[in-house]
Amino acid sequence: MVHTGVDIPVKTGAPVIAAGSGRVNWAGYGLYRGLGDTTDPYGLAVVIRHGFGYQGQTLFTVYGHLSRIDVTVGQRVETGDQLGLSGATGNVTGPHLHFEVRIGRNSFSRSRNPELWLSPPQGWGVLAGRILDVSGRFLPREEVRIRSSDTGQRWVVISYGEGAANPDAYYRENLVIGDLPAGNYSIWLLKQTTEHLDLRIEPGKVSFFTFRQGYGFNIQPPPTPNAGFRPPEVEATPTTAP
Repeated sequence: MVHTGVDIPVKTGAPVIAAGSGRVNWAGYGLYRGLGDTTDPYGLAVVIRHGFGYQGQTLFTVYGHLSRIDVTVGQRVETGDQLGLSGATGNVTGPHLHFEVRIGRNSFSRSRNPELWLSPPQGWGVLAGRILDVSGRFLPREEVRIRSSDTGQRWVVISYGEGAANPDAYYRENLVIGDLPAGNYSIWLLKQTTEHLDLRIEPGKVSFFTFRQGYGFNIQPPPTPNAGFRPPEVEATPTTAP
């Protein structure tokens, strides 16, 4: 199953607030399948069209699986305004909030990883990576293991699956983890190599690495965009929704 956002664990009935100001673009069932479809995988959902964006493209945020909606289409909302209450409607295994970022259009195929758009908790950082085959193509569903050299805590992250998971225009990543305490880490791809990468996560920043079959690890960041940088048009064929 392709998953195009992040799931935030929360009990049913918790307030869901707007991540930024804008106007309500969608409110109700049917975000994926069509208006009024109560079997829609997003359940009760709200979408905000923000008054800001990126390189001329409009930014949308999605809030799914709500138990109640408190806004209507066209309504103006400000950062922190309540949109509704969390719940377990739609395709879920338990209560949580599905949060998603879309660029350009309110379309499933225009989703981006929201962990690159959210500020990490104070003192924490973000890790993004490219996992590539020998020809430089994305390796889907590749298991990456991360270990804190300072505390010994471990994480397992899976690279994006094939389908509607689109990379960011700058990072061109296929892996992100957005909740790592600042410090020193080691990274392994056990199915690909016995080698590992040591790097440091800086607070409030995105650390970046590349792994390519036959070439190993590289921590060279993407080139800094110049004034003429424009994000490429990325369209993916929708498969399954959250």
